[in-house]
Amino acid sequence: MKSMTGYGKGEVSREGLSVTVEIRAVNHRYADINIKLPRSLMMVENLLRKQIGQELQRGKIDVFVNYELVDGVQAVPVLDRELARAYRDIFADLQETLGLKGELTAEFVAGQKDVVEIKEAEIDQALLAEVLQEAAALALAQHVGMRRAEGEQTLKYVEQRFLLAEQLVTQIEARAPLVPDEWRNRLQERLARLPVELGHDPQRVAQEVALFADRCDISEEITRFRSHLGQFRELFDDPEPVGRRMDFLVQELNREVNTMGSKANDAELTRHVVALKAELEKVREQVQNIE
Repeated sequence: MKSMTGYGKGEVSREGLSVTVEIRAVNHRYADINIKLPRSLMMVENLLRKQIGQELQRGKIDVFVNYELVDGVQAVPVLDRELARAYRDIFADLQETLGLKGELTAEFVAGQKDVVEIKEAEIDQALLAEVLQEAAALALAQHVGMRRAEGEQTLKYVEQRFLLAEQLVTQIEARAPLVPDEWRNRLQERLARLPVELGHDPQRVAQEVALFADRCDISEEITRFRSHLGQFRELFDDPEPVGRRMDFLVQELNREVNTMGSKANDAELTRHVVALKAELEKVREQVQNIE
């Protein structure tokens, strides 16, 4: 079980090329991969996206890529010879036309717009792809390790919440059968205080008690709650991403608890149900960050 938050960094240097990849992620409903890299590396973006997508299946994932040439030559000047000749001819013609004197130097011509441009040094694309994948693999390993470590902590926390939830369900299960009996006793006490001449039909009282007991019966909800809890625990060891399935099961658990609350008709039961909902809310918050 892994969380969706994590950080990883990988750096690989080879044959004068050094590539650094950083991967950061926070929780997100789907896999949203955003890659930021220099324009000169755009051709390897899809390769990197596929590599990351195979490992990280959910989360808002930001990937930062940088590279440098170890020998320090990041860019080189490039001369546009045709443009330089055009500038030279124009200035020479201008001198002749206007009768201007002065030496037309190479430095002057080179200083004109776009005659000399600084361009990034050529990179061996095959080498770049290989080094980039290795750096990304290192970053992913560190990132996934952090996700797993946080996932283990989340698992322990969720299990603690479930242990408390089970205790509350046991208390609810023990209390629920007593509610109809107590309600019948209170009803009989009220009827006993009525004037004798008003009287009451014992059979009708028995029917009302039976209807009340049926409306208050939460045995099915308790059974389904425990079943959902068991299914949830089975996901702890599932190698596939389980966040969405956990989120669904939390909703189902809450649905059963809400039904228990609506049927409670008892202050003590209601208190247990409220405490149970509080534990499930804590679980729901944690599940939002599970991959």
